[in-house]
Amino acid sequence: MSARRDELVAAAAASIARGSKSFHLASQIFDRVTRERAWLLYSWCRRCDDLIDGQDHGGAREHVGNPQLRIEMVRALTDAALAGKETGDTAFDALGVVARECAIPHRYIDDHIAGFALDTDEWQPRHEADLLRYCYHVAGVVGCMMAIVMGVDPADEGTIDRACDLGIAFQLSNIARDINEDDAVGRCYLPVDWLVEADIPPGEHMRPHFRSRLADMAWWLANMEEDYEESARVGTVKLPFRSRWAVLAAAGIYGTIARKVDALDHKAWDHRVVTTKVEKAGWLVRALGQAIVNRPKPRPRVDLWQRPRD
Repeated sequence: MSARRDELVAAAAASIARGSKSFHLASQIFDRVTRERAWLLYSWCRRCDDLIDGQDHGGAREHVGNPQLRIEMVRALTDAALAGKETGDTAFDALGVVARECAIPHRYIDDHIAGFALDTDEWQPRHEADLLRYCYHVAGVVGCMMAIVMGVDPADEGTIDRACDLGIAFQLSNIARDINEDDAVGRCYLPVDWLVEADIPPGEHMRPHFRSRLADMAWWLANMEEDYEESARVGTVKLPFRSRWAVLAAAGIYGTIARKVDALDHKAWDHRVVTTKVEKAGWLVRALGQAIVNRPKPRPRVDLWQRPRD
């Protein structure tokens, strides 16, 4: 198993290096065991996402002729991996390893796949609560699993809630940044009631004369991101030092995306918003100081979306 595990870790390391420079950078801070497990989990999440969207590590999307078949394949391979079977796909085998090593509750894995299923159904949120539910399935639940990978007891619901908040914050940043890219493939994650209130007809939100109204929605998404990011920071006090440092760095790097989108106003979608190497390095230093002090601003977890319980 050791040789096979080493092979899976190497493949997972290559996957995260290609798929997410921000997460790859932050993961270098973890201790070796946590880092390898984070890579293994990431590789499964990335592979599922690519299979559903017809991508290669988040690159250009291709048309997927039968998305429901893709979901069924993801579920079948995942079930096989969790049962300890070799799937022939390194990313799914990686999930099997990390799920067993960390005793990740299978309900979180199921919840993540449910998020991919929403995308295959060409789903769009009708209300803000629908948007946050989607953010939970595609990213918040990954935060829950990552907390367990970092050693949080699955029964520690309070800390798991805060980890979920960080995943939701990440996804809110993604949605604000990617409104134009999502529209290009026929997707929209802006709630219908937001568009109705802004008097924007369905499917017309990227037209130039609606840019100022779209910027208002991006402002609201950025404010929501900040609320969930700040809530997540409270939970880092329970993490080991190196994990706390890595999480705080990732929070700052991803939060910068939402803040940039907000600052760019109606020009936010002229070019893809990214964080520079200098900004990433700056957050590594700031997060180190925050991790050492380990006294985040107190924030009761009120008025935030609540993930489903058992």
